[in-house]
Amino acid sequence: MNRKTMVLPALVGLLTSVLAGCGSADGAGSDGDAIVVGSTDLIEATDTAPAPLDPAQVYDVGSWGVMHNVFQTLMRMPRSGSTPVPDAARSCGFQDKQSEQFRCTLRKGLTFSNGHELTARDVVFSFERTLAIDYANGPQSLISNIDKVEAAGELEVVFHLKSPDATFPHKLATPATALVDSEDYAKNKLRSGFEMSGSGPYEVSVETSENRLTKAVFTRNPKYQGAVEVGNSKVEMRFFPDAKAMEKALNAGDISALNRTLGPEQIVRLRDKTKGDVKLTESSGQEIRYLAFDTDAPGVRDKAVRKAMAQLVDRQALVRDVYQRTTVPLYSLVPTGTSAHTNSFHNTYGDPSVSKARKILRDADVSTPVKLTLSYSSDHYGPASTKEFQALRQQLNDSKLFEVRIQDVPWTKFRPAAAKGEYAAYGMGWYPDFPDPDNYVAPFFGPDNFLGSPYRNTTIEDVLIPRTRQQEQRTVAVRDFQQAQDIIADEVPVLPLWQGKQYVATRDGITGAEWAVDDAGKLRLWELGRGVKG
Repeated sequence: MNRKTMVLPALVGLLTSVLAGCGSADGAGSDGDAIVVGSTDLIEATDTAPAPLDPAQVYDVGSWGVMHNVFQTLMRMPRSGSTPVPDAARSCGFQDKQSEQFRCTLRKGLTFSNGHELTARDVVFSFERTLAIDYANGPQSLISNIDKVEAAGELEVVFHLKSPDATFPHKLATPATALVDSEDYAKNKLRSGFEMSGSGPYEVSVETSENRLTKAVFTRNPKYQGAVEVGNSKVEMRFFPDAKAMEKALNAGDISALNRTLGPEQIVRLRDKTKGDVKLTESSGQEIRYLAFDTDAPGVRDKAVRKAMAQLVDRQALVRDVYQRTTVPLYSLVPTGTSAHTNSFHNTYGDPSVSKARKILRDADVSTPVKLTLSYSSDHYGPASTKEFQALRQQLNDSKLFEVRIQDVPWTKFRPAAAKGEYAAYGMGWYPDFPDPDNYVAPFFGPDNFLGSPYRNTTIEDVLIPRTRQQEQRTVAVRDFQQAQDIIADEVPVLPLWQGKQYVATRDGITGAEWAVDDAGKLRLWELGRGVKG
């Protein structure tokens, strides 16, 4: 996700706190009060992005977390495991050995929350709409391999793919494939504003201020038919300007839970708390952070410059000094906890070394110090990102091989500028669209890569990605994914930095925290409930 953006040796950060309890009858307390969840996600409508909750535009983890609870998809990721299960569909599967034709049979009696019937016609409309709108930086790249989608009756949908893609069932579980009402959404135009209507677990009403989402109230959708059991009758999400205000609201009891986004100091403070009525649930995460490069930009066009940076960056120091060990060092785009992960960057460069970096630059006849600007966006990735880029600047400048400056750019300007190639090197994050190594490789490389990067590698693009997508048994694809990671470490079109963990803070009596966020960072509000200690 250009989230987004952005893990199997062993799981990192095993669950350290699980709330004990048994849910009440309706999961929302006898008084029916909403469970209130806090977030610092900035969801806003702008001139260039007018529809922050329209499936045809949205490709960021914050908005997907909201949409995931309102819209239904043909498939859905289960509470645990990495194999999608049917949701709006009753069954789905490939119809050929080449993984090029995929058929789904819908559940009978599906309806949208507005009472309109949901049929195969709406499914076809939803996919064709996203592809037709083709919004810049949108999610259409996830389904661009569809050659044709057709309704074979009221309940049958057939997808014909341009090329084999064993990951297609996973893509059908993402909000990029959310099902919308063909009578309610325009086919060739985004729905401006924040209104949503779907067939998912919840109906929603929203409040906004200055074109920003401030509150979303989710009420159980009585018409929902699908794979999940809704554990509450109402959830209210409140959006805070910063993590400090959100933590204050949690401690005051104004909200009952929060997930995104806490700073390292807050996580440590909540984690080390031994008394009180607030608890922190920690689990492994698949978010990654990395430096992206415009490989055509003068400052980093020479591969030796990027390799020297890879040789100098001290991930252990970043994790220790900036993130207080609430994250873990990352040595590949494919994070730990995901099949096919290998520590390619550590295998290639070893520990940070000024002398090795100097030799890389000297052998390539690169004059030093290399002048470079690192760009980042703290209003999107949080205040800790400023400390992170200050630390990166110091690490590189202390080597005397670089002369680095940094700039903090508002996200609304940062993302479009990065996609246009206005930054030579810049910080990005990625939450996976789905838990497969393909989603840490394919979106980054090729003519339609979401970064807009000019970097090309024909082995990755023309050989490895197509070959892995023919393997329905994903373990067979491991060796090819590891080769791709080794190529990335050698050429450094991106430089992985760290991998996140997931944290949910809750007040006493709130159950389901351990299941409330999926591996891709999306909120599953239906998992939350009220209970009693036991």
